[in-house]
Amino acid sequence: MTPTDYLKKLGERGDGPHDIAYAALMLAALDHPGEPIERPLSHLVEISDAMKKEASMIRRVNDGARTVAALLASRLGYDGDRLDYNNAGNADLITVIARRRGLPVALGILYMHAARALGLRAEGLNTQGHFVIRLTHRHDDITIDPFNGGAVVDRDHMPAELKGHDVGLAQTVSDTDVLLRLENNLKMRALDAGKPERALEVTSRMVLIAPRRPELWFDLARLNEATGVLGAARKAYESCLALTPAGQPLYNEASLSLAQLKRRLN
Repeated sequence: MTPTDYLKKLGERGDGPHDIAYAALMLAALDHPGEPIERPLSHLVEISDAMKKEASMIRRVNDGARTVAALLASRLGYDGDRLDYNNAGNADLITVIARRRGLPVALGILYMHAARALGLRAEGLNTQGHFVIRLTHRHDDITIDPFNGGAVVDRDHMPAELKGHDVGLAQTVSDTDVLLRLENNLKMRALDAGKPERALEVTSRMVLIAPRRPELWFDLARLNEATGVLGAARKAYESCLALTPAGQPLYNEASLSLAQLKRRLN
């Protein structure tokens, strides 16, 4: 099965939970055509196997958090890329695995992968500006920061990006949301670099894994229109409208944009 086929099926299954690290690897594989993925794939297996061996020893969620951090940060050397934070490779899991450096969300996906293999519940949080994850075991939970070695996040230990926020009140997000956050980093970097074609490529992947989200279809339509692919833009606007209740602002905006596009096509 090709990466595109896998991601399409993932999108059809809904928001998850998914095999999130494998899904991120398939997204990255689209930017490495023809390259074998056996090495990063075997690395994911190595992580899960190491965690499964420790699973019977975990009694508390704090034990689990320390075990995950000991593997990923201490033994395997994963850490946030502070020297070249905006490098697009920091959101590409193949490159992240090779360099052991990445963005918070990319590292978070690896921490979620490890924690789940350990028997913990692991979920991303909807924090703005800095991605952290919540681990749960039995009735206890803890928030950790994958970008900073899996450090515990609480009122006394708070990343600068989250100062003033109560992380304990942050809502969990789906695996699909986490993958979209990963890809959105690539999209925004492409737009900032003045590369709409690259942004269109990434947005197409986002629609692939989340086909029921009208706002993504709207973004896809806009990018197709901006790059001159007007037929595809029309179809994307129509898909957006089909998923959006009439009268909502997005519906009205998509309707207007589609009408203007049709006048250009006629």
